[in-house]
Order: sequence, then structure tokens, then C-alpha cells
Amino acid sequence: MSDDITNARLPLYVLTGFLGSGKTTLLRHCLESEAFSDTAVLVNEFGEIGLDHELVEASEEDTVVLKGGCICCTIREDLATSIRRLVNLRREGRIKPFSRLVIETSGLADPVPVLVTVKSDPRITQLFEFSGTVVAVDGIAGIATLASQVESARQVIYANRAVITKCDLAPNDSIARLHNTIGQLNNAIDILRSDANGIAPNVLFNNLDEDPTRLAEHANHNGLLGSSGSHSNLSDPGHSARFTSFSWEFDEELDWTAFGVWLTALLHAHGERILRVKGILNVSGVATPVAIHGVQHVVYPPKHMKKWQNDSPRSRLVFVVEGVSPDLIRRSFDAFHLLGQRVTDQDHVRELAAGTSRVVGGWPRRRARAASWLKG
Repeated sequence: MSDDITNARLPLYVLTGFLGSGKTTLLRHCLESEAFSDTAVLVNEFGEIGLDHELVEASEEDTVVLKGGCICCTIREDLATSIRRLVNLRREGRIKPFSRLVIETSGLADPVPVLVTVKSDPRITQLFEFSGTVVAVDGIAGIATLASQVESARQVIYANRAVITKCDLAPNDSIARLHNTIGQLNNAIDILRSDANGIAPNVLFNNLDEDPTRLAEHANHNGLLGSSGSHSNLSDPGHSARFTSFSWEFDEELDWTAFGVWLTALLHAHGERILRVKGILNVSGVATPVAIHGVQHVVYPPKHMKKWQNDSPRSRLVFVVEGVSPDLIRRSFDAFHLLGQRVTDQDHVRELAAGTSRVVGGWPRRRARAASWLKG
């Protein structure tokens, strides 16, 4: 690997989980693996990682190098500054090159600030590519913790993969209930199970980046036929009145501009309560799927995918919300979707100069400009 880290962005992972969930044990197993020896780890507090003293080979300020070769560093400034400091140590030859970065959050941390930072701060994105979030969930206390601790629930909601820990200590029926509870909070999450032996790094961290084509099976899971021939999937609200996960899919092509205006307006009005939105879209005039992903008020640039799964050009949207009615979101979407279809029907009409107020059939000849995040 070149010493210039900017030649190719390195993968960056986030590891989260509530206090006592076992995330440190998962990480320790990875750090002891030869396959994970070229890894840098940032932790909120070094003591939290619980490394044995005999594992430490050398140190550089708040950075320690383990006998296996991994580098562990505390977050002593803001996250972006700490990452740049780690990169500078690498460039100066004070630590050896590494091939990936793992950020371990505090057990009480809301993951949103970390995720927004690693996905949008240019000081990080020019060096690293965010590759996904893993959450550890306590196999013994997980159900009670998810019900009583909002941070624990939010850690699950924003993760790509959950690991149920301590499965060798918890009854099978309890693990099954916890598995179901996690799925209710995040119906597009991978769920693994772990015991005292941990999970191999190539299983824990590989293929984490969200593949929106997976949304098809999640949108159809226990799906109910909704209005306009679409499918809806509402999780059991019995777990917590605080969170609701729902999804739907539809065949009609989306007008890109109308969709962007709708989502921008929705997040402006309810962003703090719309914890996640993600989807794969069948956009009018685009032959391949367009993937979108948002966290609260932040929507990340769309990704143009190579092909449709099973040659099925269907749009799928998944929401996780807090105290927002799914019916309200669906009604607003239907209204803007209908607007987009009607505007599209006027595409044959000559576009007028900017500022012209003339309309055709009650609809403006010139479309509104799409939100900036839609440009991609």
C-alpha cells in the first residue's frame, strides 16, 4: 500500500453498543487476529477497550501499538481532528501504515453525530470511505435495555449489522425474542450471534456497506397490500411507542425533482424525528437504480447502481421514525408523486425562460429546481 493515504480511500467502520453489551470483547478478538493486524482503532476512552497489558508492544502519546500490529488511539479532540492526527502519525512514520480504521463509540453515545461526521466532514471523507456500522447487543440484558435506554435503541436503528453477544449464556428463547426486537427496530439489518469465541473479522466487518437491493426482501417481509397497489410493512408497535419502522414499494417511475422537493420538505419539517430513510428508486429517464440514504436532517449524495436485482425496476423506501405517523408520510408522498406524474405528462411542452409564470393545464411549464443533494 502506498504511504500516501489519499491515493485510495481506506475503509472506515463504526462499532457501537450500549454499556456492557460486549463490543469491546468483539473488538479484542478482531485485534488478536492476524487478518486484522493492519488496523487502526479510535476509542472514546482508552480504558474502555480493556486491553491486557501483555498485548501492548509500544506507545506514542495516546497511541499504542499491539503485539499483533494493530494501532489503538484515544479520541482526545473532536473526531475529525483525532483522525487527522492519526493519519499524520502514519505519514511521519511514527506508526506503521494501516489498511482500515475502526471507531469504537462510548456505550452511552448517540451514534448520529459520529455517523454524520464520518460521512460528511471533508477532513475525513477525502481520506476514508465509510463502510458501515456494527452494533453489539447484550444477549442477556438486551431486551430490557432496548426498551428503557433510548441510546441503545438508536444504536440499533442506525446500524448495518447487529451482533447478539453472550449467546452461550442466554436461553435460546430469550435470544429469539431479542432477534425479533432488533428486527422490529431496524428491518434492514443483518443479525449475527456471538459467544465467548467472538466473530472472525472477515465475518464481522465484511460486506457491511448498505446494498439497497436488499430492501426488496425487507419491504416484502410480512408486507400488507397498501393503497395504490404498494406494499407497506409496519413493525409491531408493542416494543416501544417511541419508534416505528415501515416501508413500501411501488412500480411507477419517480419524477426526480418532485421526489427531491418532497423529501427535502419532509426532513425540514420532521428531520429530528425521522431517524433513517433509505431506498432504491426507479427514476424516470434513468435505466439503473438510484440509491438514497438519509439520517435525520442530512441526506447523502445518491448512488447510481449498476443494475436492478432480478431485473425488477421497483422503487422501495424504508423509514424509521419517532413519533411521526406513517400515514402522514405516505399521504404527503402520494401527493408529490402525483404532482411529479402530472408534470412529467407536460414534458412535451416547450420549457419557458426562468421566471415565466405561464402554466399549461393548471401546471407550470418549468419545473422547480431539485434540491442540491439530488445532484449526483
